[in-house]
Amino acid sequence: MCGLAGEFRFDGRPADVGAVARMTGCLVHRGPDGDGLWARGPVALGHRRLSIVDLSTAGAQPMVHPRAGLTIAYNGMVYNYRQLRDELRGRGHEFFSTSDTEVILAAYVEWGTRFVEHLIGMFAIAIWEHTSGRLVLARDRLGIKPLYVADVPGGVRFASSLPAILAGGGVDTSIDPVAFASYMTFHSIVPAPRTILSGVGKLPPATVRVIEPDGAVHDETYWEARFERDPERADWSDQDWQQAFTEKLRTAVERRMVADVPVGVLLSGGIDSSLVVALLAEAGQQDLATFSIGFESAGGESGDEFEYSDEVARHFGTDHHRIRIPSSRLLDGIDGAIQAMSEPMVSHDCVAFFLLSQEVSQHVKVVQSGQGADEVLGGYSWYPPLASVPRDQAAEVYRSVFMDRRWPALQPLLGERWRSDDDTPSAFVDASFAVPGAETSVDAALRSDTTIMLVDDPVKRVDNMTMAWGLEARVPFLDHEFVEFAGTIPPELKLAHGGKGVMKRASRGIVPDSVIDRTKGYFPVPAIRQLEGPYLERVRQALHAPEARERGLFDPATVERMLQDPNSTRTEIGANALWQLGLIEMWLQHQGVR
Repeated sequence: MCGLAGEFRFDGRPADVGAVARMTGCLVHRGPDGDGLWARGPVALGHRRLSIVDLSTAGAQPMVHPRAGLTIAYNGMVYNYRQLRDELRGRGHEFFSTSDTEVILAAYVEWGTRFVEHLIGMFAIAIWEHTSGRLVLARDRLGIKPLYVADVPGGVRFASSLPAILAGGGVDTSIDPVAFASYMTFHSIVPAPRTILSGVGKLPPATVRVIEPDGAVHDETYWEARFERDPERADWSDQDWQQAFTEKLRTAVERRMVADVPVGVLLSGGIDSSLVVALLAEAGQQDLATFSIGFESAGGESGDEFEYSDEVARHFGTDHHRIRIPSSRLLDGIDGAIQAMSEPMVSHDCVAFFLLSQEVSQHVKVVQSGQGADEVLGGYSWYPPLASVPRDQAAEVYRSVFMDRRWPALQPLLGERWRSDDDTPSAFVDASFAVPGAETSVDAALRSDTTIMLVDDPVKRVDNMTMAWGLEARVPFLDHEFVEFAGTIPPELKLAHGGKGVMKRASRGIVPDSVIDRTKGYFPVPAIRQLEGPYLERVRQALHAPEARERGLFDPATVERMLQDPNSTRTEIGANALWQLGLIEMWLQHQGVR
């Protein structure tokens, strides 16, 4: 896990090493253990290292393969790198390190751009071919690792974060109106390849991009998630599904223990992370460190779920760390979380993950997390309403139960210059749901959430907040082979027992029943859900700032009404609408965007 940056020029000029150095310098938090910068002619690659595998200098980056004429900068973890190294050694490749980076280079030599099909893990990769002069960018199947890109005059830049791209300079920072519309309706999600800024994009998940020396670009999607039934499993019983579920998840969890440093678990007290702990204990993992976070209550809402995380920790004998955050730290935590965001992310979970990661990073460098289970296995409240909906009506029903607000309701909230008759978010959902490979309405929603919402909300949230403290987070529920299996599970089995039915049944006898039978929880940060005092004042300052008035994203009269009654206006799924408005302005102002 690291951070990468680079520039590739196709106008005959050498790469701007100074710009790449500035970009790389913005990524020090992602890789506090070392840095590197490599340049030759039209290309420059920068890297910040978080040492997880091969802690020696032999694993440093950018890494050069002199015989093959390749240079790589890479962020992520390939869990099957040892097996691949053995296979490639059998094909005649030699290795001077024990790093997964060198294995990726050898895989590229052996299989070309199809190398990604052999990698199991999370990754964002840049490889430059010395002889041909072309650049290859690649991103993992579920988009767990980020890769931002920006066209600049005569070339292209790329980096692990959007702020790093901005540090290079020369980028169009105007607000993308289509992205802004998506942010305001689609649960603050801006799907790839867009970002909130017109001049910065992101490489879509499961994509290999080849950029030729003349600037010509070719993208190839190498994997897709399918949510439809497998005829070979048509006669499976509930017991068959439960057994297969446990086996697939066990494999995913064990893969993510590969490291040359200890691996802990973020234990929320929910069934997802609790099952990860259970499977690790079953595998004989000793002295497993687990971590839970809690906040002070506010507005009548509890700020912790220690009751359940404590029970799981006792049950499995983990080295448990209960982290309680006093109110005195929360305001700084909000500022820190916003600073760590590559894009505006409205979920208050960001603050929880940011503060939790700060504490966890003092104990371990790698953790597993339960993120992704709800999207893959049907754990959210908006799935059951789709269960009996005809497939051709799925997109409309999904919009009605998931979107923050519908298009007509959005227009009065916006500043005059941002209003539009073109409902681009609804058109996006229609196009997404129309793609073949999702059998039922529930399948279509699960696929959309797994490949779009999950990538640009929960997964990005975990990556940004953990990497803000040099902490690597691994997500076994997003093992691509597990996702492929989960896609074949009949929706009615997922929706059973209030959601994630297959997992709940499979967990009986493994996880304490009280954790399985509890109501669904979340990372509670009551002070954001119920804005008051200094938290409300921070939002007020952001929305009244000169930059905000100049931008005019929101209707001033509507903003004032919401500030007078800050906790009444809610989105479709219950989030604080005022926080959504304040968050985007706080982020833009922190980035210096005018």
